[in-house]
Amino acid sequence: MIPEHSEVTVHNANSPACRAVNSVLARVGDKWSVLIITLLGNGKQRFNEIKRMVDGISQRMLTLTLRGLERDGLVKRTIYPTIPPRVEYELTELGRSLRCAVVPLGKWATEHVGDIHKARETFDKNAG
Repeated sequence: MIPEHSEVTVHNANSPACRAVNSVLARVGDKWSVLIITLLGNGKQRFNEIKRMVDGISQRMLTLTLRGLERDGLVKRTIYPTIPPRVEYELTELGRSLRCAVVPLGKWATEHVGDIHKARETFDKNAG
C-alpha cells in the first residue's frame, strides 16, 4: 500500500532532516543490524550466542555492529562482574519498537525471495 500524500514528508536531499533520517536508515539498513535486532527479540543474548546465530559475521563486525546499536540506543549492554566478565545484550524499548517495524519487512522478503530471484535471472538474461 502506498501512503497517502499527507503521510509522507518530502525533504530536500541536502536538508538537515533528510541527512538525519539517512543516518538512521544507514544504521538499520546495514547487512547485520536488522538480523541482530530480530535475534535479540528472543531475549538477552551473550556475544558468542549471537555470533553462533549470525552465520558469516566476524567477531570484529559483530563488535562494531553491537557498539553502533548501543550508541543509537537500540541495544543495552550489561556487564556482570564475574571472572571472566559476562556480557549480555538486549533490546531497549526503542530497539523493540524498531523490531516491530522490521519483522514485517523480513516476512515480506521471505515470501517474495523466489520472485526476486526469478526477476533477477530474467533481468540478467535480457541485459547480458
